[in-house]
Amino acid sequence: MTNFRDVYGEALTEFHQKGDLATPLMLHSSYGDIEEMPVEVFFRDEDDFPELEFIALSLCDGSVLDVGAGVGSHALYLQSKGFNVTALEISPAACYIMKERGVEKIVTQDFFHLKDSKYDTLLFLMNGIGLAESIEGFKSLLLHAKTLLTENGQLLFDSSNISYLYDEYHIERPEHYFGEIEFQYELNSIKGKPFKWLYLDQETLIKIAHEESWVVQVLYEDENDQYLVRMEPRKN
Repeated sequence: MTNFRDVYGEALTEFHQKGDLATPLMLHSSYGDIEEMPVEVFFRDEDDFPELEFIALSLCDGSVLDVGAGVGSHALYLQSKGFNVTALEISPAACYIMKERGVEKIVTQDFFHLKDSKYDTLLFLMNGIGLAESIEGFKSLLLHAKTLLTENGQLLFDSSNISYLYDEYHIERPEHYFGEIEFQYELNSIKGKPFKWLYLDQETLIKIAHEESWVVQVLYEDENDQYLVRMEPRKN
């Protein structure tokens, strides 16, 4: 069994300590692209948040769970506005950095293993919903989200339609849903563990949401086919 290094965590740590990387963090994808991952995007402050994220943050209500919080940019913003926000992150390195940056409530945990807590808002930004990995995973995520939401709780997330990539890279669409992608980080010629990530087109999202008894609103779309969604469980 291969023991992969946490190159993602190593890149975050180096940037946090030095303000830059000696060598870039590269991202390999199953559609054939290799691109540089700008690590500074994880360390943004509110001056650098795009409009979509500002809208999502302005819609947060009550107690907030920032899922896949990274190094805490959104959690710190909400915290500064007086929100009761908990940052949920699976990477121990990212959690350590969040603590150093001043995030007060941090849980080092897989979203699907979280239980015995209730939140008014589940927030997944920077396509954080991608952690579902697949269409079936997204259905499981919606089911689990219902156990974590208060009676009038909401789910806020962004995603994007990446169908254009198959034309851009001249590759055949896979047999599985085209938004199910596999990635792998590389730093200093060392590759991390491959991981799957999900991108949802709006039509597929709305269809699944209705099947799983959620009310869905698409609140914002930008010029890059990225969109913001608010969802809440349908009341019986």
